[in-house]
Amino acid sequence: MSLLALHDVPAPAKLNLFLHVVGRRPDGYHLLQSLFVLVDWMDRLHFERRDDGRVARHDLGAPLPADDLCLRAARALQAESGSPLGVDISIDKCVPWGAGMGGGSSDAASTLLALNRLWALHWPRARLAALGLRLGADVPFFIGGQNAFVEGIGERLTPVAVPPMRFAVVKPGASIATREIFEHPRLVRDTDPVILTGSPEGVGGNGFPPGWLQNFGKNDLQAPAEDRCPEVAQATRWLEARYGNSRMTGSGSAVFSRVGTVEPLLAAFPAEELPAGWVGRQCRSLSGHPLAGWAS
Repeated sequence: MSLLALHDVPAPAKLNLFLHVVGRRPDGYHLLQSLFVLVDWMDRLHFERRDDGRVARHDLGAPLPADDLCLRAARALQAESGSPLGVDISIDKCVPWGAGMGGGSSDAASTLLALNRLWALHWPRARLAALGLRLGADVPFFIGGQNAFVEGIGERLTPVAVPPMRFAVVKPGASIATREIFEHPRLVRDTDPVILTGSPEGVGGNGFPPGWLQNFGKNDLQAPAEDRCPEVAQATRWLEARYGNSRMTGSGSAVFSRVGTVEPLLAAFPAEELPAGWVGRQCRSLSGHPLAGWAS
């Protein structure tokens, strides 16, 4: 029997445990190396099939941009597959926008995975990922289904087993345009590449130095981001004072700290603790994407 709807489809965020800029292609795209880890801060999407071919989005929370990645993903899949079907997409947006946590890319990936089922396309994961890369560099990671060492412009993924971790994450009120960061004169573009050795399964075989989960690498985008947005530096100090460590994720403006695994998780920091306009919570890492089984 044909599917008519898919409800409560998760779209998890990610954190970059490190992010190095190791070069630049002739076309201007920067070459990156990063460790992407999925976390349980996520959006929820609902899909209802339409037979008239129309693609529409309905915002259940704060209004999103008129032509967001989610809509672009649906239209791209419709065009590439030639499907006559359409969809109503409702989004309960929880992951903050402009945070460097991949919220929009994750929504796009979950949209591709969901519509692949709802429209009975049966595309393999690799084909969905290739389409996703045209939408954004982070989309293939979320389609891939696993925590990963990411290279190139986001298209080269090596699955990495990451032990359970907890993070405190805060997003200042300000957001930063990614383009501004990559054009900043302080951006380091020649960090020495990491060379993976051995099996990607387990911490010891990943080719990273001992203790890499705790203190390996840096985020090359952080210094330019702090220069452009003083709130990033403020968030870094705020978390450092509480947990003894902090690092920006992606191109910002969210910052995270590793926290212990004993104390109860805070679904949200008390409003009186955060500066005005900030949001924050504690997250668990995920061993894999909740939709990992939706494509082969």
